[in-house]
Amino acid sequence: MAERPRRIQRKRTKGWRMPPGAVYVGRPTKWGNPFTVEAAREAGYRDGHAMAVHAYREWLRGNPLYPGHEHLRDHILTHVHDLAGKDLVCWCPLDEPCHADILMELANDC
Repeated sequence: MAERPRRIQRKRTKGWRMPPGAVYVGRPTKWGNPFTVEAAREAGYRDGHAMAVHAYREWLRGNPLYPGHEHLRDHILTHVHDLAGKDLVCWCPLDEPCHADILMELANDC
C-alpha cells in the first residue's frame, strides 16, 4: 500500500534538502495562500494560522466574503490534480494549520 502524501516543513538549516518529488506550495508559487498569517493577526485574530487557512479554504470554495484573485483560484482548482500523491512543502510549522493541508485534501480527493 502506498504511503499517503504528507506535508513537509521547509527549513533553512544547513544540509536540508527538499525530498525528491515533493512540491513547494508556499509564496510566491502559484499554489501560495494569498491570505497571510500577519494580516489575520493584524485584523485581531489570535490564531493567525487557522484564520489564514480558513480564508484560503473559503476562497477556493468561492465564498463571496473572500473576493479577489479569481484567475489564481481558477488556476489552482483546474490544476490541483497535479499535486495528487505528492508531498507538499511549506514554511508553516507542522503543528500549525497550513494551506498545504487544503491542497492535499483537494488533490487527493479528485
